[in-house]
Formats: sequence, structure tokens, C-alpha cells
Amino acid sequence: MSFYDLSYEQDKFIHYAKENTRSFFEHHDHIPSSPGQVALAKELVRELKDMGLDAYYNDKTAFTIGKLAKNTTDEVTPIGFFAHVDTADFNAENIKPQVHPNYDGGKVYLDKDEAIVLDPAEFPDLLNLKGQTLITSDGHTLLGVDDKAGIVGALSMLRYLVEHPEVKHGDVYVAFGPDEEIGCGGKYFDPHDFPGVQFAYTLDNGRPGDFSYDTFNASESTIHIKGTVVHPGEAYGLMVNATTLMNEFLSALPQNEVPEKSRNHEGFFLVIDTTGTVDHADISMIIRDFEWDKFIAKENLIKKIVHKLNEKYGSDRFTVKIRRQYENIYNGLKDKPYIVNLALDAYRKCGLTPHVQSFRGGTDGNFITPKGIPTPNLFNGGGNYHGRYEYVTVEQIDKLAEVLTMIITEHLRQSREGRDERPLEKYW
Repeated sequence: MSFYDLSYEQDKFIHYAKENTRSFFEHHDHIPSSPGQVALAKELVRELKDMGLDAYYNDKTAFTIGKLAKNTTDEVTPIGFFAHVDTADFNAENIKPQVHPNYDGGKVYLDKDEAIVLDPAEFPDLLNLKGQTLITSDGHTLLGVDDKAGIVGALSMLRYLVEHPEVKHGDVYVAFGPDEEIGCGGKYFDPHDFPGVQFAYTLDNGRPGDFSYDTFNASESTIHIKGTVVHPGEAYGLMVNATTLMNEFLSALPQNEVPEKSRNHEGFFLVIDTTGTVDHADISMIIRDFEWDKFIAKENLIKKIVHKLNEKYGSDRFTVKIRRQYENIYNGLKDKPYIVNLALDAYRKCGLTPHVQSFRGGTDGNFITPKGIPTPNLFNGGGNYHGRYEYVTVEQIDKLAEVLTMIITEHLRQSREGRDERPLEKYW
């Protein structure tokens, strides 16, 4: 039993998936970073207007904004949803979605000639999708589930509410934004485009039932090291090799606090790039942790190592710059349990067992939450994001539409009868 029209959801997803909206970090100073994003964003404006919504494209932020006006006299605060139009750093040219009806749980040959296979032996979550309509790429591009499945889920929800005016709701806002994959889009979102919205949800990666309101705190650090160049034949007591100093700095970092040795709720240091000569060396790295105190301690450790090495080699040998990238969403909603409880209540009413997990990364919600709109993440269905093995089922998109509608109607009910303000439990 589908919540809405599976054929509509399938057709819309395939149509949007074919559009190349890949974002490019090297163009991050242009918003959006690729012209395909503008084309899809403006197409979505037309789609929303065709449904009867108020909609527009914000040229300054590259966000498409849509509003479905309330159809009730009840006092209920507006609610918002976010999905992004861009796709990740993987081939997105000439995407050819493949539809596999009534998937049997076996191997799916994306390209038989090149033996590109989506195999449940390698990706066991596929076994949970038996009987559903599976959509994949042809194995040579990504598919764009992240986040075009989120877009279609939001559109399907809006279409349902428009066609069922007997379902009462408050104002509903949607925003389809740019450049999430390169960490830029959410920075530019203008809260004035969501008047009165006190909380929202992103519709980003995850299976039905997944929910995240705990993400990394994140910063990036650059360390510059100055050496002293002297002819090697006369270097004794004079030369200071910047590359040697760089290696000493790297050796002082915690050797077990790295991504390949971290999981669950553990943070890490990640050295992204190093360059070095005798004269100078540079280190680029990122710092991640969920707990604020541990995150600050990691930033301070970098400064402490630099200070000690400057004491050893001279006060101006090392310089460090740390730039804060984003903060954990939990910091902005830990005292607002209703936002989390509302989503979990809706999941259960839709027959989903909530799977609350820490999100080992960031979403647009990390940038939108500090703007005064706390924004945890729901799901968009599918799996194997960002590569040739991406997949989604039409039924998972449909379940997202059902959950969004339930959140909206449950929000109205609780506005009438009392909000679920039970204190948050830590699931980590």
C-alpha cells in the first residue's frame, strides 16, 4: 500500500536524476558552483507553482523557496524542510537510471560487459528491499539519490497535501539549496525566506527510520613552518630544515585519533595535505569531534604543539590558523526536545522503528541551526551514496513523503493538545 502515487515519484526521481548538478569545490566562490544547479532550482520553482504554491528563486542564495499556506484556523508555527540539488564529486555526466521492478534480492548487473555488479553479498542492505522497485545507475555515474530522493519526497508530500485539503496543516516551507556537498550552500541560506519557522529538517542521507541530531563539530587548521636555507656543505649549526620540523609536528599528533581508527562517537585529526622544502613547509588538516569539550581540547592541542615547537626552535618558526567550519546540531537543540520527539513520534506512527545515530559528518543543518532554525536530519532512503553503486527504491521515497506528512499533521495535533517535551535521551 503506497502513501502516494509511486509512478509520480518514480518519474520525478528519474527526471531529476538525469540532470547534471554536480558541485565543484574549486568553484566554491561562485554560488552555486555549477550551472546545472541553477537550471534544476528554477525548474523546481515551476513545479511548485504548478502545484499552486508560492515559490521563487533567491538569486543571492541560489535557494528555491516554496510555501504551502495553512488551511486551518489553529495557531500553529510554520515548519520547514530542506533538500539540496547538487550531487557529490563523482561522474554525473549522462546519467542513465535503471529501473528494476519487483527486485528479487539478487545481483544487479549495472553493466554486464564491464562486470559492474551491485551485489547483496557486498551490500547486504539490499536484502531488505525485496519486492520493491529498485533504481540504480548504469555503473558509470552516480545516481543522485543524495539528495534528489529528498527533493522528490518533499514534492510528493506537498502534492498530497494540495490534493487532500481535508488534511489540515499549518504553513509548510521547503527550500531546495545548492552546494551542500562542498559545505557551502547552507551558509548562504537567508532565514527571512522562512518567516516564522522555528525549526526544520533536512532530508539527507539515511534509510527509513534513521534520524540524526548529533553531528561533528568541525574546524580546519593550517600550519606554516619557516626554515632556514644554508648550503648543505656549510649547514652545521645553521640550517633549519622545515620538512624535518613538519615531521616532528606530525609525530606529536595523537596517532590513534585518526579516521581509520575512529568510529561511533569518537573524533579525529585528519591531515589532508602536506608540502615541504628546506625553506618552508605547510600542513592542512581538519579536526572533528562530537563533544564540545573534546573538540575544543583538540583545537587547543594543535596550539600547544605549535607553542612547544616554537619554544624549541624559535618563536616564529611555526604559525597556526584555525578556522571554525561548523558546530554540532545538538548544541542548538539540546534544550528543544520537541523538535526531536516530534520526528520520532511521526516515525512510530508510520510504522518505522527509529534508528537514532550520530552523523559522522555535517549537513546543511549545521549552518542553518546557528541562524535560529534548529535543523536535524531525517532520511532520503537508498544507500551507497556518492558513487556508481548508489541506489534507492520508489517505496523508500514514498515512505519519506508519508513521514513528512505525518510530522506536519502531528505538529498540528500537538499544537492543539500539548507538545511532547520529554527530555532528550542520549543515544550514543
